[in-house]
Amino acid sequence: MNYLRTIIICTFCVIMSLFQVYADIKFTDVTQASGIHFQHVNGASGKKFLVETMCGGAAFLDYDNDFDLDVYLVNGADLPGHTSPTPPMNRLYRNNSDGTFTDVTEEAGVGDTGYGMGCCAGDYDNDGDVDIYVTNFGPNVLYRNNSDGTFTDVTKEAGVGYPGCSVGCAFADYDNDGDLDLFVANYMKLDLQNSPICMQGGIPAYCRPEDYEKVPNVLYQNNGDGTFTDVTQQAGMTAPGRFLGAVWGDYDDDGYIDLFVANDALENFLYHNNGDGTFTEMGLFLGVALNEHGDAENCMGVDFGDYDNDGALDIIVCNYQGQTNTIYHNDGSGVFWDMTSECGLGEVTLIPMSWGTGFSDFDNDGYLDLFFANGHLHDNIEMFEEVGNYKQTNQLLRNNGNGKFSDISTQCGSGLTIKKASRGAVFGDYDNDGDIDILVANIGESPDLLRSDGENKNHWLALKLIGTKSNRDAIGAKVILTAGNLRQMRYVKSGSSYLSQNDMRLFFGLGDVEIVESIEIRWPSGLVQRLEKIPADQYLIITEGQEEYKRYSRETK
Repeated sequence: MNYLRTIIICTFCVIMSLFQVYADIKFTDVTQASGIHFQHVNGASGKKFLVETMCGGAAFLDYDNDFDLDVYLVNGADLPGHTSPTPPMNRLYRNNSDGTFTDVTEEAGVGDTGYGMGCCAGDYDNDGDVDIYVTNFGPNVLYRNNSDGTFTDVTKEAGVGYPGCSVGCAFADYDNDGDLDLFVANYMKLDLQNSPICMQGGIPAYCRPEDYEKVPNVLYQNNGDGTFTDVTQQAGMTAPGRFLGAVWGDYDDDGYIDLFVANDALENFLYHNNGDGTFTEMGLFLGVALNEHGDAENCMGVDFGDYDNDGALDIIVCNYQGQTNTIYHNDGSGVFWDMTSECGLGEVTLIPMSWGTGFSDFDNDGYLDLFFANGHLHDNIEMFEEVGNYKQTNQLLRNNGNGKFSDISTQCGSGLTIKKASRGAVFGDYDNDGDIDILVANIGESPDLLRSDGENKNHWLALKLIGTKSNRDAIGAKVILTAGNLRQMRYVKSGSSYLSQNDMRLFFGLGDVEIVESIEIRWPSGLVQRLEKIPADQYLIITEGQEEYKRYSRETK
């Protein structure tokens, strides 16, 4: 009898423990109350131009250096057969530090009216403020931050106005010379006057990726004088494809940042940085070109992150409906293994179609969780397929700390019950309260600003890094934090997700640990800094080479 009683009590404790963990992650849709009144326009008129269902990027960035995350949203434009009363444009919203935002697009000068796809951010001129790069169907745009709340379009003089169909982009200092270079992912050749016409079951539908001509990507090297040089050929990146998401990360920990690029219906590329200005494409050799069945998938959003806290960067890739999202585990030698089934991602990601994604610790327990922004490619999918909907709910998968994830989306509050055709997703702490919020960009609709409102009592620590010898944003810096029984690694990066830009500050969940034992920062320059015995629940601003660091709080702002 005592044995049975013990089993019952233990089972009850386990169930209650799981319930408590799940209850800690809650998101509330605060878009309307925040003042972000943005309406995405994709220009669709029934002609089924593929770009109209691929666009939708966003960014969390601090353009005015007040330590509050501002919001940049990329808009589409009119296409043949569609006319708007006023030209759609990208929008910049300044964070007012009180949970609301103000539209400052016109005064800032960043309202591009091209057919916007995505964006990324980085301080390419090392002057202390973040600049914005916008990818378009048509010429791309580079906005230089003037440090006074305004931007200047410097695309022409900088030499980065690629005129095709660009989608993803990401800044990084691939040659370790102290300034940010720029990678641009290109998708296809598209002529609106001669666009292919496709049907499914006699119903007009968007064409397959295979119906479009492949194109190469572009790598721009920063010359250090405000201009860039196209070094795609010299770098060894001329192979064509249909590229979407891109993310930089030093997967083999050799001190040179590498590049992963998602490819639509083709093998993914993993460019190994040779350290001499050239790259070698090693996706197939290293295990990330195909899934475990040897199939090339329709890959879209991507991210690097160390989900199992073993010190090596793993990869998450979003795929088409009927294909699972794929998680590639880095075994520490730079070789990756498809662990989708083992991690519990197989069944729960098979039916949704995912675009934006990211590794983030939403409950501050020290393990990176996963978010997927979902929505079908076809806006009329219900007319010719029995499974799948155009508008879908997004998903949050909790990291259980044992190499497996659990889909807890239905337990995460009203913010994850919204059904839209989502594309880009970005992650950051816009209210500076120590937990990660989410901004989701949606096709043809308003975005969703999802505030984290869980009653989470776990501790945390966040770092903003400022480079001196390294690039100002410290993109490429690796931070190893030891607290309690956990040793976590984070990596400063630009781009990732789908056509979007995350908060570049680094967040560490600490669970019940109140004092961090040590923080080790490995700067791109090669400098290593170490901090010890740091109290939890604060933001630190750390400058490369300086022993003293600053603390930030909302109360002392």
